[in-house]
Amino acid sequence: MSGSDDRALIDRFLEMLRAEAGAAGNTIAAYGTDLRLASEVLGGALSTAGATELERLAGQWQTLASSTVARKSAALRRFFAFLADEGFRPDDPGVALPRPGAARPLPKVLSTADVERLFGAISERLAREPGDPLDLRLAALVELLYGSGLRATELVSLPRNAVAPDRPFLILKGKGGRERLVPISDRARAAVAAWRAQVPAASPWLFPSGKGHLSRVRLYQLIRALAGLAGIPPDRVSPHVLRHAFATHLLEGGADLRALQAMLGHADIATTEIYTHVDSRRLVELVNARHPLGEALADARVDAKPDPA
Repeated sequence: MSGSDDRALIDRFLEMLRAEAGAAGNTIAAYGTDLRLASEVLGGALSTAGATELERLAGQWQTLASSTVARKSAALRRFFAFLADEGFRPDDPGVALPRPGAARPLPKVLSTADVERLFGAISERLAREPGDPLDLRLAALVELLYGSGLRATELVSLPRNAVAPDRPFLILKGKGGRERLVPISDRARAAVAAWRAQVPAASPWLFPSGKGHLSRVRLYQLIRALAGLAGIPPDRVSPHVLRHAFATHLLEGGADLRALQAMLGHADIATTEIYTHVDSRRLVELVNARHPLGEALADARVDAKPDPA
C-alpha cells in the first residue's frame, strides 16, 4: 500500500470512531495524530506493517511517559483490529505492540434479552398506522446485522438483489477477492423482501441513499436510536456490537468455531477466538456435558461411592 492508502484507511477508521459512541472528540484527534505520525515513521506503510516494523516503531517510544505509550499502543491496536475485521488485511499484528499496565477490555456484549428488546421495538414501529417504509428498512438492517453477522460496510453496500427470496445464503466478496457464504434466515429474507418492494427498481443498492447507498455513519445513528427506543443505553449498541452478538450467541448455542470463522470472514482463527468471547463457566459446562471423558468420569464417581451399610 502507498501513503495515500494509509491516509484513506486512517480516515475510514476515524469515521468509524466518530460514529461509534464512547469515542470523545479529544480521543479521535489524539488517535488521528498518533496514526499519522506512525505512518510517517514507517514511510506510509503503517497499514501493511508487520511485527518487526511495529517493534521498531515501539522502540522509539522508550523515552515517553507510560500513559502516552499506552495511548499510542491503544490507537494502533484498535486500528489494526479494524483493518482485520473489515477485511483490509488477513491478520492483526497488534500483539507486537506494548501494553503498559493495561489489560485488554472485553468487547461489549448484548444478551439475548437485549436483542429481544430491540426486535420488540422494531415490531412496535412496524405495527404503527399508517406504516412508514423506513421502519421496513430498519427491520431489514437489524435482521441482517444480528441474523447474519455482516460488517457495517458489507451491509450498507449490498446490491439490490444480493438477497434472493429462494436462497438461504448470500455470497460476499471481501478484500483480495476472497468469497464467503453468509447464511440468511427466513426472517431476514422476509424482512429484506418487504423492504426491497419499496426500493426503486433502477437502484443498484439494497439500501439506497441520495446518489449512493446508506452510509456507515447513518447506520450507526439508526442503530443507536433503536437502542434508545428499546430502553437500552445507546452507547452499548452499534452495528459491530450486533455482529459480535451474532457470533457470541451462535457459539453459546454450540456452533463450531471453524464454521463461525468462515461466516464472519476471519482469515485467522485467532481473530474469531478473541471476537467471540464466551464466559469460562459455560465452556466448562460444555466440556463436562459433551466431552467423551465427561461420561466416563461421571461413571467413575458413581462406581467409587461406598455401598450403603
